[in-house]
Amino acid sequence: MNSITRRLTRFLVFGLFFLLITSLFIGRYPIPDQINQIFSNQLFTNLILRVRIPRILFGILVGFGLASSGMIMQSIFKNPLAEPGLLGVNQAAGFGAALGILAFDNSYFMVQILAFIFGIISITLTIFLSNNTKKKERLSLVLAGISVSALFSAGLGIIKYIADPVDQLPSIVFWLLGSLSNSNWTSLLQISPIIVTCLLLLYFYRWRLNVFSLDREVLFSMGLRNELELVIILMISVLLTTSIISLSGIIGWVGLIIPNIARVITGQNTKYSLPISMILGGIFVLVSDNIARALLPGEIPLGIITAFLGAVIFIILLLTKKEIL
Repeated sequence: MNSITRRLTRFLVFGLFFLLITSLFIGRYPIPDQINQIFSNQLFTNLILRVRIPRILFGILVGFGLASSGMIMQSIFKNPLAEPGLLGVNQAAGFGAALGILAFDNSYFMVQILAFIFGIISITLTIFLSNNTKKKERLSLVLAGISVSALFSAGLGIIKYIADPVDQLPSIVFWLLGSLSNSNWTSLLQISPIIVTCLLLLYFYRWRLNVFSLDREVLFSMGLRNELELVIILMISVLLTTSIISLSGIIGWVGLIIPNIARVITGQNTKYSLPISMILGGIFVLVSDNIARALLPGEIPLGIITAFLGAVIFIILLLTKKEIL
């Protein structure tokens, strides 16, 4: 890691920490006028400790996880457009979670299990379809992902059609728009071990991800066979994504835009781009969530904010002719 990248990493870590502290005081509840009143105001103290801290910590994990999954899939498939949403994982996980809400009375365990199962099914279908078409590799992967996404989107439409319009349907619709409002200490303690374990595995394995950028012929000539590694890393990435989706709902664009920004900053080496992608993902989700909480009297679904900001950033990158494609 050169000195510029090292300084940039320190700056981003400091920025994330500063944003974490600032986010504690952003919201519709008024901040006490005097500092000593912050600790004496029991309602404000409970708001900070029981609502905002777990929400902010989960937001950071969401940013870390989705950005990491996007970086992993783009590295494995050698396609800067590859990300959980484009490959059908988000829609399939959403279908599984909605099925859990409908059939198992919103059981958190069943929502998470079904989201993971259908996420695995989607990535398997996408790879199978991509490998059995005559299109170029990048185009076939995108087309296969679009097909799988459409398939599970149709299934999700059926679930919304048969769901109870009074009780189940509003929960499914709001959940699909993405939000951190369901986060609390209980849910955070339940899901954080899975997310943190997946993140640590990907972080310590990041140097090895550069192998996936090599052609199969080169790997064969070097005596390297990485099919098993590829499957394991993909399963970790899918587990990471579906675990997040099972609680936060579908939050798009983080896995697409953040890894591309990280590569513009650090280059193609995942040893450096993956940590930068994690930090940028955490910052992006926290900023988006602060806007969602404070912009209007009613909370805006987080997925709407991330889609808008992500699209704007992507357009800027295209207009500045950065090498993202």
